[in-house]
Amino acid sequence: MKANVQWMRLSPPRILVLGFAGIILLGTLLLMLPASSRSGDSLAFIDALFTATSAVCVTGLVVVDTGTYFSVLGQVIIAILIQIGGLGFMTMSTLVAIAFKRKISLKERLILQEAMNQSTMEGIVRLIRKVVIYSLILEGICGTLFALRWSFDMPIGQAVYYGYWHAISMFNNAGFDMFGHFSSLTGYVYDPLVNFTAMFLIVSGGIGFVVLSDLVEYHKTKKLSLHSKVVLLMTALLIVFGALVIFVFEFSNPRTLGGLNWGGKLLGSFFQSVTPRTAGANTVDIAGLRQATQFFMIILMFIGASPGSTGGGIKTTTFLIMAGAVIAMMRGREDIVFFRYRLVQERIFKALTITLLALLFIITVTMVLSTTEDSNFLMILFETTSAFGTVGLSLGLTLKLTTFGKLMICFTMFAGRLGPITLAYALGQKKGKDLYRYPEGKMIIG
Repeated sequence: MKANVQWMRLSPPRILVLGFAGIILLGTLLLMLPASSRSGDSLAFIDALFTATSAVCVTGLVVVDTGTYFSVLGQVIIAILIQIGGLGFMTMSTLVAIAFKRKISLKERLILQEAMNQSTMEGIVRLIRKVVIYSLILEGICGTLFALRWSFDMPIGQAVYYGYWHAISMFNNAGFDMFGHFSSLTGYVYDPLVNFTAMFLIVSGGIGFVVLSDLVEYHKTKKLSLHSKVVLLMTALLIVFGALVIFVFEFSNPRTLGGLNWGGKLLGSFFQSVTPRTAGANTVDIAGLRQATQFFMIILMFIGASPGSTGGGIKTTTFLIMAGAVIAMMRGREDIVFFRYRLVQERIFKALTITLLALLFIITVTMVLSTTEDSNFLMILFETTSAFGTVGLSLGLTLKLTTFGKLMICFTMFAGRLGPITLAYALGQKKGKDLYRYPEGKMIIG
């Protein structure tokens, strides 16, 4: 009883941190079971911890090959961890509560509000129902498409298993695959069905459940919220612009797009533009990309997906607010306006805080790993940004990480999944309003 009282006194950010940490620990212990590996040997604790963290934080960085090392039990455990991590443990617990017709308490609604990154508790339980329904429907449809396609390449039972397993991985932007030898989807670079189905899942999971709900109900409401308009606009712009940059930079690169026909070049360009947002799958060799393209991908990974989604990064809305602030300042205007709506100052401060915290975090981890890992700077920066953005793309550093490096990347994935502000609130003092204000000061800037 006393423990329950102490739990209820914790702030929502701290409950989220402890909840995710508890699931990671449980996943670690399950993956260490001899039955979870094909060989029957127990996976080392640090490798099990890394895999569980990557799954729960829907990242996709791996130190052992998922398809060849783990047994069916181990692969199922990873899929469950991905689903829980992508939808959020509070979403899953709320689903259980609804199933048993238990009333959702105010405290639980506050935690859900924090987990889903919502500004209000209004309609939060209704949103959770939609999250689960939309996820299962999309994973079911796309899993069936995958299964039908792969039934031509493998036995039907394996094709069905692979289809739904990869649908879970792609929708939750996890990037795990079971094709073996860390190959991801490179064997399907020319396949339009696999490419478009995977991209649809990645984008659907990355735009956020609020946007999905708006799109589904558009036939009734005939309108989209400001948030949905901004997310859809930024998602489209980043995908098209990213594909164009990758196409230009990699057009003649024999290690990536250079050896492909025009259809393969276009598919490869678009897929590699979508996947840094924050899926982690790939159809060309990421290590074979030119350094300019790899650095451009770092920027895409840093921006990431959208709020309330299965993805990470600083989020598309944060990036647009920062860009809007720059444009407004250059035009000599005080307000940032999108679609004839003015943003309040609090939103701008929050975007600035998230961006600076993310930059400082990535810089710090990169500097530390540069002293402990035997690798070049770009590879380390790429790995760190991929972990923080919960992307899962790698230039090959993951397999060479030291024990300390694995722990650092685990913490980076954890911080990226929760978000820098949630983590800061969990570790710091309670939020509160200033009781007084100091006199206004003037500083010279620029």
